[in-house]
Amino acid sequence: MGSRPSFIDDLARGPSGDHSGPAPLAGGNDDILLDAYSRTVIGALERVQQAVAFVSVDRGSPTDAATRGARGGTGSGFLFTPDGYLLTNSHVVHGASALRVTLGDGSTYDASIVGDDPSTDLAVVRIGSAEPLPHAELGESAKLRVGQIAIAVGNPLGLAQTVTTGVVSALGRSLRSTSGRMIYDVIQTDAALNPGNSGGPLVNSAGQVIGVNTAIIPGAQAICFATAIDTAKWVIMQLFAHGRVRRAHIGVAGTTVPVARKTQRYFELSTTSGVRVMEVVKGSPAAQGGLRVDDTIVAIDAIAVDGVDTLQRVLDGSRIDRVVEVTVLRLTQKLVLRVTPVELAG
Repeated sequence: MGSRPSFIDDLARGPSGDHSGPAPLAGGNDDILLDAYSRTVIGALERVQQAVAFVSVDRGSPTDAATRGARGGTGSGFLFTPDGYLLTNSHVVHGASALRVTLGDGSTYDASIVGDDPSTDLAVVRIGSAEPLPHAELGESAKLRVGQIAIAVGNPLGLAQTVTTGVVSALGRSLRSTSGRMIYDVIQTDAALNPGNSGGPLVNSAGQVIGVNTAIIPGAQAICFATAIDTAKWVIMQLFAHGRVRRAHIGVAGTTVPVARKTQRYFELSTTSGVRVMEVVKGSPAAQGGLRVDDTIVAIDAIAVDGVDTLQRVLDGSRIDRVVEVTVLRLTQKLVLRVTPVELAG
């Protein structure tokens, strides 16, 4: 893409620059003849609209009079359970000293962060309510097809419950998060997003959430991205279970390098590149397993590793404290080393 994707600015302000809450909705006219497309969009919106929230963030220190109550921006989110759990972007709420959530009916709640994962730009927030709350149904992004209707709902520039429509433009995109890790299986859509849409739902024609609106290409014409809901479901379960997303770590620093064609043929490799080990942390699982500087990692548990991003993706929580087979090229040899990854700190 000629331009680097940019996460939607969570410092969205209303037209007056006020962060105090979403702008009011204008009245509608029900006395119109609706075509099939309009009925589809309206029906989907009615299923999800009351679950969409306006998220207001303070990032000032509660103990520092100079910064106490300082506004940190606004964004969007949506309830996915009736007992007040809300999904949004990590970049909207990360580092917040206080959160307030305003729902579609105008009710406002204080909120707290259950957990956030900058590596997928997702966060779970909890609000307290004595009554069951409207919530959105989570769909399945694995079943998406390019060209199907995509509807984005959020609060761009503080304008409450703004709806934009388009289609799923592409599937399986990759997007680098603010932490530097890659987010995989990202949905590309042309449903327009603007500052303040961050964390809002992308829904299908049935009103099911298929993604969490996350990023745009600055200056492009409606090239927008959403983290797939199947990824979000996995992150939600990790945050509920551990308060964080667990990832494996072997203790190497590396860089992506090509593998010579004759080496590929000789060792019958399925990859044209690998990860050259630039550093091995002393006492790390990699050091204990026998990895050396200048080794080239080409597979983990027989899964081809063609670069640093793939290595990070393969080293997920399922491999923590479990012996894995690391295939490396060393001088003229192909070796299989046994390494036991540990949990990545922080």
